[in-house]
Amino acid sequence: MRYLPSALLLASFVAYSRARGLPLSRSRSIDVPDTKDASVLILGGGLAGVIAARTFHEQGINFTIVEARSELGGRLQSFKFGAPGKEYTLENGANWVQGTESDAGTINPIWSLVQAHGVNTQENDWDGSMTTYDATGQVDYLNTFNESFDQFESLAIAAGDRVNRRLVDLSSRTGYSLVGAKSRSAHSLACEYYQLDWETADTPEKSSMIATAAAANFTYDPDFGGFGDDNAMCIDQRGFKTIVQKEAETFLSPSQVLLNATVKEITYSLQGANVTLEDGRVLEADYVLTTFSLGVLQADDVKFTPPFPSWKQEAIQSKSMATYTKIFLQFPTKFWFDTEMGLYADSERGRYPVWQSLDHPNFLPGSGILFVTVTGDFSVRIEGLPDSQVQDEVMGVVRSMFPDITVPEPIAFHFPRWHNNPLFRGSYSNWPPSYREAHQLNLNATVDDRLWFAGEATSTKYFGFLHGAYFSGLEVATAMANCIKGEGCVVPTHIADVVDPPL
Repeated sequence: MRYLPSALLLASFVAYSRARGLPLSRSRSIDVPDTKDASVLILGGGLAGVIAARTFHEQGINFTIVEARSELGGRLQSFKFGAPGKEYTLENGANWVQGTESDAGTINPIWSLVQAHGVNTQENDWDGSMTTYDATGQVDYLNTFNESFDQFESLAIAAGDRVNRRLVDLSSRTGYSLVGAKSRSAHSLACEYYQLDWETADTPEKSSMIATAAAANFTYDPDFGGFGDDNAMCIDQRGFKTIVQKEAETFLSPSQVLLNATVKEITYSLQGANVTLEDGRVLEADYVLTTFSLGVLQADDVKFTPPFPSWKQEAIQSKSMATYTKIFLQFPTKFWFDTEMGLYADSERGRYPVWQSLDHPNFLPGSGILFVTVTGDFSVRIEGLPDSQVQDEVMGVVRSMFPDITVPEPIAFHFPRWHNNPLFRGSYSNWPPSYREAHQLNLNATVDDRLWFAGEATSTKYFGFLHGAYFSGLEVATAMANCIKGEGCVVPTHIADVVDPPL
């Protein structure tokens, strides 16, 4: 799996900010006015919002969750897929617990939720159960595939060296080139995609060399507090959203959540905040915690009055909101590989590359379901096409992969459109090479001490990961609770002007 050797202390990535003299927080005493509709309005009922709500509940703080959809879960979205009589619950969004529990005892909090609520998962072998293809059919380039792991490790080592020497960040593409990993063939580019794009949902050109290595390290390497190499895929027919919804049931009362309530405008000041919904209702609170996706903040889908200061806008617009799209097909019977995974190398990098069989003894045997993942600009491209055209393109690839088989048309076909969905505007965040540590501090910082921010994008160590949303909701709500209760309030601060240190 993708992590640094333990000898390299990439954990200094977090300390990097401190070494550059960037302030992380400031003590503040905040006078709390009389409670209005709620002491805290939590905007968004995804994992970050629900974990924040649980924290407020434990602290005895009055809150209300405001959720635009008809159920809690956020980007954990299951759906029924398949022909009549052959339907299965699948996941449009998050699908895996990435890193479960290390031998050292570090446990991923998502894994704890899975265990607490009896969610059915299956270990998914991303590395050792692979069949490789190109436009001529099945071709064995597993040696190239295995070499790609070594190349990513070399990239990670070089990234750690840059951290230790306090050197400026680079793109992962530049990093690959500097370690001599200059992929040119369709096979090597597909393997590179599998190592990097399939995780970050962005290309090496758009991904930070340092942060990409660090995020993988913090998740997968127990030497840096990571959770180990295992990846558990949800196959529970209640859906992966069960971990959010069942956890909410342990403390949440119906009066504490507003569903089908889309936020239109947030007006805030040092005295509190008003939240206007699309149906005209106005909610008043002492504090607002926004857990909107980074993409929603970037697209101005919600109006903030007054507008964000320039330092906050720069932080929001400087980070990337990437798109990760799973395209599902169901066939009358299985005709494809017996491994868990398949990798297709097209002459166009990123064109329908990563395939997974759900009709496998470990997952949903007899389902006839196969899915392929695309990311980044390719995801955005297919969202602008009709389903029929995307299906034709995908089926062209399938028939290239299996030229000696008469491949039938699928009996069911589906893919989500995350990028164009106004409630999300993408799948999850990615750290680009131009994004500085001070930008991340500013993304997390409060505005006027009443408007707070949480969600996976605000997690420095775990951005882009489901457990990043969990930790963000927990940590921000804990800090807010301290402020509300007058118990050592520490407000995340901001940097007025983000500059590089002098050479």
